[in-house]
Amino acid sequence: MDMASWFRLTYHRRLFLGLVTFLWLMLGCFAAFQYHREKQFKADELNQRLQMINDRIIEGLTDNDSSFEPSLVIPHNFADLRISIIDADGKIVYDNSLDSLPGTNHLDREEISEAMKAGEGYAIRRHSESTGGTYFYAAKRGDGYVVRSAVPYTVSLNQLLAADYAFLWVMIVVTIVMCIIGFFATRRVGRHVERLNHFAERAERGERIFDTEPFPHDELGDISNNIVRLYARLQQAITDRDREHRVVLHEQAEKIRIKRQLTNNMNHELKTPVASMQVCLETLISHKNLSEEKRGEFIFRCYVANERLRKLLADVSVITRIEDGSENIQKEPVKIKELVSEICDEYKEIAAEKGVEITDMISYGHSIIGNVSLLSSIFRNLIDNALAYSGATRIEIKDDDSTDVFLTISVADDGCGVPSEHLPRLFERFYRIDKGRSRQAGGTGLGLSIVKNAVIWHGGSIKVKNRQTGGLIFTFTLLKE
Repeated sequence: MDMASWFRLTYHRRLFLGLVTFLWLMLGCFAAFQYHREKQFKADELNQRLQMINDRIIEGLTDNDSSFEPSLVIPHNFADLRISIIDADGKIVYDNSLDSLPGTNHLDREEISEAMKAGEGYAIRRHSESTGGTYFYAAKRGDGYVVRSAVPYTVSLNQLLAADYAFLWVMIVVTIVMCIIGFFATRRVGRHVERLNHFAERAERGERIFDTEPFPHDELGDISNNIVRLYARLQQAITDRDREHRVVLHEQAEKIRIKRQLTNNMNHELKTPVASMQVCLETLISHKNLSEEKRGEFIFRCYVANERLRKLLADVSVITRIEDGSENIQKEPVKIKELVSEICDEYKEIAAEKGVEITDMISYGHSIIGNVSLLSSIFRNLIDNALAYSGATRIEIKDDDSTDVFLTISVADDGCGVPSEHLPRLFERFYRIDKGRSRQAGGTGLGLSIVKNAVIWHGGSIKVKNRQTGGLIFTFTLLKE
């Protein structure tokens, strides 16, 4: 630690030092003012007492009493009082303490000059004519003369005129008490500022701050609490932003992974029909003498492979449309009851050939906001899946209109069901329980993935489970509006 840091005062100490300096300066100014004021008051009081003597002398002189002696009016406590009478020319015409009257002009004396102008005056001055001592002079103007009384400025008179220091001790005690109170008050404020400064340093370093105790409930504390709350909100906003950023990056990475997987799976799935078509076409070209029956067989095999390829490309197109251009898919009012009825009529003949009965139990007659093509793909793929793999004899489609927000629809069959370990992966792309059987049935492996994406696009969710009586039941929800 360097010397500058060692000698540096904390905010609390600087604040307390400033307060102490202010209090003691204020005490000094007040003491000086009070001292001067009290000394002036006592001087005025002594002046009034001497002026009363001057008044009695002026009264005696006014009565023209030849036997009047000014020194006779001197009180016993003023035995050393000096009385002088000065005429209008400034000459002393009477003085009870002098054997001979000096001829000095006294008009320039402060008390005489003030008495001539204002009627009375006083001054404290060193007497230079005789003893050289200091006197308190009080003068009053009469009719063409000035009466002046003076007392020596002795120790007793100095004590009389001195200020009373009791008030000063009271002010010192009050100031000390205020300093003590100020110490605790400034320490409280200083701690607030130090805590806030420490918080600001941590915030500047970008630290995550969770353990900040609330500041006291005062103005500075409220400001500090507001700053802490603002920083906490900023931290939360940054955390949310980073989390959302990670989620977006994860989603992008997941999309890239899924697209790469889709591409690889498509490449694998395309090889089979393309290879089948290649073999059939090469056989037809190289064996021109094939019988019509064999030629027809190879042509039919080419048609089946081409149809499978067409379905695969169509399913990939649907998935790509949902994932990459979902905001461009138009929404419109769709009546589910009518849509399901049309699809069931469409599959009735195909189902009858396989010995399957499709039961339409949809009762919801209102419209929902959705896309006809995607909604149709949901029901078509679920029906195709049941017809191709379940071995069922009955397919039931029914709804549950028990909430104001969602319409719940279930598609169930009474077939063989699916082993429980395969249920969580049924909606994965190109996932097959029995790959050979699925390809023979003409499936692309994307049907249930299309169903899930279409349901999610409509604001719902889908789940699948085995029925206790046998078969699978797909249950999904659709937003009504």
